[in-house]
Amino acid sequence: MAVTGPREKGTAPLAASVGVNLRSSAIFNSMTLPRGLARGARGGAPGNFAFEKSISFRQHPLPSVQGILVGRSAAGNIFMKRTHHCNELRPAHVGQKVVLSGWVHSRRDLGGLIFIDVRDREGRTQTVYDPSLLSNELFEQAASLRSECVISIGGTVRQRPEGTVNAKIATGEVEIAVDTLEILNLAEVLPFPVDDPEVSAKVNEELRLEHRYLDLRRPEMARNLKLRSKVATAIRVFMEGEGFLEVETPTLFKSTPEGAREFLVPSRVHPGSFYALPQSPQQFKQILMVAGVERYFQIARCYRDEDLRADRQPEFTQVDIEMSFIDREDIYALIEGLAKTVWKIALNMEIPTPFRRISFEEALNRYGIDKPDTRIGMELCDFTEEFRASSFKVFSGAITNGGVVKAINAKGLAGATQGQIETMTEYAKSFGAKGLAFIKVENGEWKSPIVKFFSEAEKAALTAKLQIVEGDLILFAADQWLNACEILGKIRLYCAEVLKGQGKLIIDDKRFDFLWVVEFPLLSFDKEQNRWYSSHHPFTAPVAEDVGLLTTEPRKVRGQHYDVVVNGVELGGGSIRIHQPKLQKMIFEQVLQIPAEMVKARFGYMLNAFRYGCPPHGGIALGFDRLIAILCGTPSIRDVIAFPKTAKGTDLMTDSPAPVEPKQLRDLHLELKVAKKE
Repeated sequence: MAVTGPREKGTAPLAASVGVNLRSSAIFNSMTLPRGLARGARGGAPGNFAFEKSISFRQHPLPSVQGILVGRSAAGNIFMKRTHHCNELRPAHVGQKVVLSGWVHSRRDLGGLIFIDVRDREGRTQTVYDPSLLSNELFEQAASLRSECVISIGGTVRQRPEGTVNAKIATGEVEIAVDTLEILNLAEVLPFPVDDPEVSAKVNEELRLEHRYLDLRRPEMARNLKLRSKVATAIRVFMEGEGFLEVETPTLFKSTPEGAREFLVPSRVHPGSFYALPQSPQQFKQILMVAGVERYFQIARCYRDEDLRADRQPEFTQVDIEMSFIDREDIYALIEGLAKTVWKIALNMEIPTPFRRISFEEALNRYGIDKPDTRIGMELCDFTEEFRASSFKVFSGAITNGGVVKAINAKGLAGATQGQIETMTEYAKSFGAKGLAFIKVENGEWKSPIVKFFSEAEKAALTAKLQIVEGDLILFAADQWLNACEILGKIRLYCAEVLKGQGKLIIDDKRFDFLWVVEFPLLSFDKEQNRWYSSHHPFTAPVAEDVGLLTTEPRKVRGQHYDVVVNGVELGGGSIRIHQPKLQKMIFEQVLQIPAEMVKARFGYMLNAFRYGCPPHGGIALGFDRLIAILCGTPSIRDVIAFPKTAKGTDLMTDSPAPVEPKQLRDLHLELKVAKKE
């Protein structure tokens, strides 16, 4: 219903009922429609009208009828059409008649006046209802509104009184004196508030996901979606400028069990056969290189049926890229240029290029992880030589068995609680360690039962390398190289979080440390299956000079694989691919020990394509959801996906996954054997 206040001299009110018939309305039949409205939408009959073309409310004033913008809803009702969005009005608009549409963000009753903030996706504007200037009906309707009712208001822009300016919002210098109110839809009492960021942020996430349509109304969530759209557009513009073609690849693919667990789709027309949803468009993009596309990209949907965590979803989006006739340097230059463009458009920040490069081995040796956050100090130090002949047998024994001794200094953490020490010990045990050796430096004393086994030379080496001072906490790992590095890498990140919580470690939120991690091992060994498997994927090319080691010393073979990392997050990874069919077949069958018949069944079409002139090529995939989460400053990608799944892979809003009808199963030639719940 649209309700107006007292009429200005010489004007006619908008019909009080939104269901008024234009044909019978003297107001509309006696007037001349302004330009932009065309009579005779249905054979020129009086009272029927339509816009000649769609007009953006951002760019053009909409046509008005007696000072009120009007249109017709799908149901045929009259409604006011907005002139501006809710983040647009400024002091320059003072005195103008405007119409806003949106949701009631908040309502306040002060001194006999009603203040309602109207919100749309762009922002919010304060509107004022003065009972001395309005009809009782309109004022009572305003008083009855609750949060999230959908309304349109008409009124005059005016300067806010002195002392009432709200610097927290862009429209905070002005307000609208309302003279017309139209209630488009009422809202029931909300399951949680959306107008207070601090309160809504504390709401149980499952409740938010169940009512995701409300959660997305929160300004911070709307901002995330807008930024996601903005970045997607920026990527497409950049890639087109670099000569790339955006090519869509199939969602229904075939199963390739070498990678993560897949989602399978049964075929109705091919009983007993299944499609698989792609974990990535990897094989298709390589086929596109064989097809001569040369430069391909796609903002691709991908699927993995794996256990979830904050930065994983069963369905996710990646920026998928492949190029022909290139080497690693071309990939580095392209991604650095893309990142530079995205950060400038999204955050108006200049990021320095080229990015720093470190090898996989250096990353593990210094940071204990292959995606290091280099904003944190606390680097690992090696003490293998210093403790080789130590009387502390835990250290010297590990070295004798081919292991190493490493340590970190968590500066200022000597006051770690027993609970914090136990947490770190559990981290060490999760990697197979029997415990965690540590030293607290307090009151000028090294407090630890292991210190009595150290010689003066060993203590001097620790002091010099780790720069030990009062208040420090020294943590050790003695194990095989990879295990020792990863133990301290995990503990390092935990210590950093504790120190940040205590205010002893300050990291600038606007600091972004990019780097390339390169020279990964091509292969890793699976002790349980007693065979080698690909560290990245089986299409990654070995470094040329290491090809001869594939069958003799596979552990030493480096892959042409690279990861781009920012602030401890793996933003993406890729590689130069194998383009020679003989080498690819040899890696499948001889190195990875996949039976020839299985290779033919799973990859035969690809090897066959390589026989007809496959160019050298390589590519990369960037995690688009992770990228947006970084730009939005949120740790969870669920905050930047419109309709994410929970940690259990469920959609609480639509209640999926869900059972299906028996007929659907019969059509798919399936019979379920599900264990009964106890």
